Amino acid sequence: MNTVLITGTNRGIGLAFTSRYLARGDRVIACCRQPDTAPELQALAHDALRIEALDVSDAASREALADRLADEQVDLFINNAGIYGSGQQLDEVEEAEWQRVFSVNVIAPLLLTRALLPRLSVKPPARLVYLSSKMGSIADNSGGGTYIYRSSKTALNQVVKSLAIDLEPRGMAVAALHPGWVRTDMGGPNGLIDADTSVSGLMTVIDGLDATGSGRFYNYDGQEIPW
Repeated sequence: MNTVLITGTNRGIGLAFTSRYLARGDRVIACCRQPDTAPELQALAHDALRIEALDVSDAASREALADRLADEQVDLFINNAGIYGSGQQLDEVEEAEWQRVFSVNVIAPLLLTRALLPRLSVKPPARLVYLSSKMGSIADNSGGGTYIYRSSKTALNQVVKSLAIDLEPRGMAVAALHPGWVRTDMGGPNGLIDADTSVSGLMTVIDGLDATGSGRFYNYDGQEIPW
């Protein structure tokens, strides 16, 4: 039984990850900002489920979580929490909103990872995956616009690449994952796949992730995406 820590588990992809890992027999630490207002997560009540309050963009909340997990050993960390933001086009971008999205999508994943490092398994080495987006791929950008979200995911990809290098001596595998265009609150109703299809594919990618595949960017179907 592995222990899996997942952020942003109150809905969508994070909730689907939680449900599927529990069904597979793993232990899950499910984190979200307000567990008391997450009925679908609460409905997953299970002996192997530990629900924790976490605001990823708040330093005190990150450190408090790390303290509460002092006796835990995490085998898999899934950084799923993220936001899209508003005012994405050239004539709409506002500085404060750009900073807010970067705080959640870029800065928080790195600082949360650093806070959790003492809790990450050494033997066998933990795996760390970060939900990114193909929209963060510079090579794939043929549409322009969406400045705030695109740039935040591009920056997250750099965080992932550096973490893969810095954690390589510990044997930890680190990767960025694109979940596909998923029908969720963030992805909207026109998404091409549902959350279960996305997560099923992502779990296969994660299961196959080792040191040789660390520092790369993968689609939910296992195909590598150019940075």
